[in-house]
Amino acid sequence: MKPAKFSYHAPGSVDDAVALLGQLASEDGRILAGGQSLVPTMAFRVAQPGHLIDINGIPSLGTISVAKDRVRIGACVRHAAFEGKTAIPGPTGALLGKVVRNIAHYPIRVRGTFCGSLAHADPSSEWCCTVAALDGQMIARSPRGERVIDATNYFQGVMSTALEADEMLTAVELPLLPADTRCGFQEFSRRPGDFAIAMVLATYRLENGRIADPRIAVGGAEVAPRRIAEAEAALAGQPAEPAAFARAAQAASEAIEPMEDNFNTAAYRRALVMTLAQRALEKAR
Repeated sequence: MKPAKFSYHAPGSVDDAVALLGQLASEDGRILAGGQSLVPTMAFRVAQPGHLIDINGIPSLGTISVAKDRVRIGACVRHAAFEGKTAIPGPTGALLGKVVRNIAHYPIRVRGTFCGSLAHADPSSEWCCTVAALDGQMIARSPRGERVIDATNYFQGVMSTALEADEMLTAVELPLLPADTRCGFQEFSRRPGDFAIAMVLATYRLENGRIADPRIAVGGAEVAPRRIAEAEAALAGQPAEPAAFARAAQAASEAIEPMEDNFNTAAYRRALVMTLAQRALEKAR
């Protein structure tokens, strides 16, 4: 099929893009960055925006910056920017490099964007799970000004976020994890590059041989990614050994409310989460 008729706009600045979105939101105006999610839905006429606001011509949105204890990722930074050597130091950079290898296929990683994935908010998005795990902050701009949305409030359901129709996601900020943080990521899909059925991201530190600051986030299994407090509580203060990892994985599987579809039952997703959580913890480096 072909997309329905739409008007194309190419603003040269963030201010111009925000102003356009404010004017056109009532006509289903949409921001176009990588287009790897939006354009296919337009081709099948699942989405029929009246206006596309292309932000690829705004240089400031394509940058990654590191300041103090945070990294800021602009709205047009591609997935592929996190492959190989990056400007992001320490465990945060290593974790992003580990996660990105699971995203779709190389041509999509070259074009698709980090923030576009967050705006689309597919439950099986690796970046959404990552931002939920790290308590990222979304930076949104509208004609009313700028606001910061915490990850716990941002993800609201399947492809549903706290963004208003006239708000543009301009950047996301993530913390720089302490140098001794160990990170693990595991996901499962039917074939390499397919949408993940479930994924688990885990981080922790060791203090005197005991687990400190554990983070365990689940994506793909529920309607939105989130940290699993029950699994984190099961880990805190425990030795980093398989028995402790197994208890945390069991706690994670019991705490979630898995989705069901024509191919995957809730019980199957629950079992996957338990296996993936244990593997993510065991393989954390």
